[in-house]
Amino acid sequence: MEPNRLGDITAFVAAVRTGSFTAAASSLGLTRSAVGKSVARLEARLQSRLLHRTTRKLSLTDEGRAVFERWRQILEDLEEVEATMAARRGQPSGTLRLTAPLSFGQRHILPVLGHYLKQWPDLRADVRFTDRFIDLVEEGFDIAVRIGESREDAQLLTRTVAEQQFVTCASPDYLARKGVPQRPQDLAVHGTISFLGGEQPSPWRYQTPEGLYLCETPGRLNIDSSEAMREAALAGFGLIHLPTYITGNDLRAGALVEVLKPYRAPPDPIRVVYPSKRHLSPRIRAFIDLLVESWREGVPWES
Repeated sequence: MEPNRLGDITAFVAAVRTGSFTAAASSLGLTRSAVGKSVARLEARLQSRLLHRTTRKLSLTDEGRAVFERWRQILEDLEEVEATMAARRGQPSGTLRLTAPLSFGQRHILPVLGHYLKQWPDLRADVRFTDRFIDLVEEGFDIAVRIGESREDAQLLTRTVAEQQFVTCASPDYLARKGVPQRPQDLAVHGTISFLGGEQPSPWRYQTPEGLYLCETPGRLNIDSSEAMREAALAGFGLIHLPTYITGNDLRAGALVEVLKPYRAPPDPIRVVYPSKRHLSPRIRAFIDLLVESWREGVPWES
């Protein structure tokens, strides 16, 4: 094999996974030009166009699709060999590629990740804190931290490591002015601040004697940031419905007050998800073990 051929294949696979030469270059520590030249060399060698290039995205040609899966598997096999050798040394190595929801990641994954990197100085981490759903296999991530029930996927393994609890709360000032709702149905006459994750605000869930109750009324204020929702509630704008990993400190301090506690819905699982390879690499295993140990006492949520 020519000296630079493996590097060219790595650049091609990264470009497909990330969807652009620029993103692939960033993930590999190369320039965009270097990634483009690698793909061009592969196309010249195979005498076939592998990628359709537009100003907005890359897409595989039929020929590109035929070689992508094989080359991806070859690179994963090489990583597995390295992981096996690292396991024999007892030292995680390489780069951990991790994704987690934005607010949760910043508040609760980042501290664990900092401890992880201090514990293993030879490791690097590439992190995406985003509320966008990321396909681990297609985009080349080692592990995701996800909240809620899992999707069926034979290519992925999942492990529940903690839970999150949604609570409805508001500032004492707001409740003094507008009153305290006694039932979920009372929310219809209150000012609510809702999370806008898509076209519609996310529903608020409650457990009642009659069963699950969904409050789907659009909020008086709809925001696409849970951190901004918290700030709005602290300022007295209205009620919010957020996990205690965001509001816990404010609730303990009395800056926010929980309402409708008897109607809390069951907590949601917080899961680590990772590709189902034959051998779990030491860097993934070490991070999961550290996550479980860090949250053994019930963190990141408190009742």
